[in-house]
Amino acid sequence: MDFIIKTYHRLLITLINQGFSFQTFQEFLEKPVNKSIVLRHDVDKLPENSLQFAQIQNKLGIKGSYYFRIVPESFNPEIIKQIAELGHEIGFHYEDIEMAVKSMKNEKLIMKNEEELANKAIKLFEKHLAELRKYYPVKTICMHGSPLSKFDNKLIWEHYNYRDFGIIGEPYFDVDFSKVLYLTDTGRRWDGDRVSIRDKISHNEQLIINNYKFKSTSYIIQAAKENQLPDKIMFTFHPQRWTDKSIPWIKELVWQNMKNTIKKIVIKTRK
Repeated sequence: MDFIIKTYHRLLITLINQGFSFQTFQEFLEKPVNKSIVLRHDVDKLPENSLQFAQIQNKLGIKGSYYFRIVPESFNPEIIKQIAELGHEIGFHYEDIEMAVKSMKNEKLIMKNEEELANKAIKLFEKHLAELRKYYPVKTICMHGSPLSKFDNKLIWEHYNYRDFGIIGEPYFDVDFSKVLYLTDTGRRWDGDRVSIRDKISHNEQLIINNYKFKSTSYIIQAAKENQLPDKIMFTFHPQRWTDKSIPWIKELVWQNMKNTIKKIVIKTRK
């Protein structure tokens, strides 16, 4: 059965047994090692699930990176501190373009151009980053997809530079995914690129690593056991999708299937 904690634990054990090292994203950027895995976690909601992931990793002697949104369903200072105390990295899962759009609508302001939107968004970004840094010295960020928005949150960096805010990396800008395998459970599936609006890599990078397509976590585990995985991998997990509890597991399955259908429609209409 997939997307349960037992399967997740089995994946980690297999990767450890295959000799992989586990680095935070910050460590990977500063000093990558051979046969390295970055465990990235987008804490979209249910931060207690992310804490469970962090505890499992800690017991296994490995660490990962946890990216928190600033919204109430994600931002939980107590859990952020607990995860950091376990030796993990905390990052900012920013969505300030989308927040700026909503703010301008609430203020009944007419957006003249994207630069004006970015100007408003960067003020929110700086404010939100400072709030998160009260609990951890954040050095890396990654965008939140905001799939139903017509604006990409990465738009902000067409007008500003995140390095001016003490940030050393953002996965979609600072990782060469032609050399690093990118595996994400977006869409509650490992082959969900067709239902992913923004959590994906470029077409050219995808062509290079297209041989690595997995229908489930068990397929990844089997590939690891057969030494078929490359030496550098970034996993992206959404911990709210993983649970051993039957009712939440079924609710997530049904809800995600509905979202995937909607996202397919959105993708078609935007072409």
